[in-house]
Amino acid sequence: MHLNIFNTVEIFDDLLMLSRADMWHDMLQVVSFEDIQRRMFRYHAVLHRAKFEEHRNVKDMRVAKDLLAKGEEELFLTQHYQPMKFARSPGGSAYQRVVEHPDWVLDYWHPLEKARYPEYFARREIRKKQFVEMWEKQYGKPKSDATQH
Repeated sequence: MHLNIFNTVEIFDDLLMLSRADMWHDMLQVVSFEDIQRRMFRYHAVLHRAKFEEHRNVKDMRVAKDLLAKGEEELFLTQHYQPMKFARSPGGSAYQRVVEHPDWVLDYWHPLEKARYPEYFARREIRKKQFVEMWEKQYGKPKSDATQH
């Protein structure tokens, strides 16, 4: 397999631009967490953007790698010690905590609770029977001597 060196350089350039873009957004988050006033936020955002634009056309990978390391170090040194995270966002206290109740929970409802939704539970019983019939048709009836867990 022949590897084209120019395509490889373009791929590295694309990866470098992606990492720069990620770091650019991370720096904006650091600034937005620390500075409440919108004008100060815009001022710092413009300063950070100017730093990125200054080194936009760097082609030497050694220099680009060094710039990236310096930028990540600056990001680490200027980040807030306790970053703001929304509760349902990644890293938040309620992230992926949506409880989905299994279907069998409805089987344990009291008859008075089920009486509030008669059509739903009638349709549910029909569908449960259809599911059992479909299962027995596909896999056969369970043997009577089969032990259950």
